[in-house]
Amino acid sequence: QVQLLESGGGLVQAGGSLRLSCTASGRTFSDYGMGWFRQVPGKEREFVAAINWSGTSTYYTVSVKGRFTISRDNAKNTVYLQMNSLKPDDTAAYYCARASTMAGLTEYQYDYPYWGQGTQVTVSS
Repeated sequence: QVQLLESGGGLVQAGGSLRLSCTASGRTFSDYGMGWFRQVPGKEREFVAAINWSGTSTYYTVSVKGRFTISRDNAKNTVYLQMNSLKPDDTAAYYCARASTMAGLTEYQYDYPYWGQGTQVTVSS
């Protein structure tokens, strides 16, 4: 069973930065793409960023492109989301997810069979 544990959320002022981490259990972390999603209460969960198995390809939603960077360290079974120039609209619970394929560059939730519990990010104005 795959388990994903996010960390690094918190309260930050607008313009600030945070780095989220997601550590996965199991030996097959490097075989799959990974993604980050976020959700605000009362709204649907939305795609943020994805990375392929090797870390050589990434994909971002338009609203975070140029501000957020997804990366991974397969030796540590960890995927990161570096978030810079944060805005109040970035406030949400952030979830990491493991894709069902090596490429994993997909924005569709049904392509991610495994999910973490989430970490809250709050950006104050």
